[in-house]
Amino acid sequence: METTAALEPGLTGRTELVVSEEHTAPRVGSGRVHVLSTPVMINLFEAAALAAIEHLLPPGYQSLGTNLNVRHIAATPVGMKVFALARTTKIEGRTVSFLLEAHDEKESIGDGTHERVVVNVAKFDQRVVRKLAT
Repeated sequence: METTAALEPGLTGRTELVVSEEHTAPRVGSGRVHVLSTPVMINLFEAAALAAIEHLLPPGYQSLGTNLNVRHIAATPVGMKVFALARTTKIEGRTVSFLLEAHDEKESIGDGTHERVVVNVAKFDQRVVRKLAT
């Protein structure tokens, strides 16, 4: 079975949230300014990528993030909405590539690229268990 057969360039996923104190840099340990933290923006990017492709994968398969290159270029204050978008750009074997962008209600706040690899969950879980046993 070709695990990525239903995937093609141009698939999109989107996530959003309203920034609260729990999403700020001091709360997640990535700075002292009370604005959207880079780790939370990255989480939104990964969630958008999942939204683009996970529903198209065969049962028993999921994608795992393997590469992420992002810029966080503008601050977003508490109370403002943030949107993250992921668009597939290339499917090569089990690897899916994405173009990322993030915006708040006023401007672009980040962008980047992301890769995910499609895995068989049962086989992946077996490798993790073996790693714990050694």
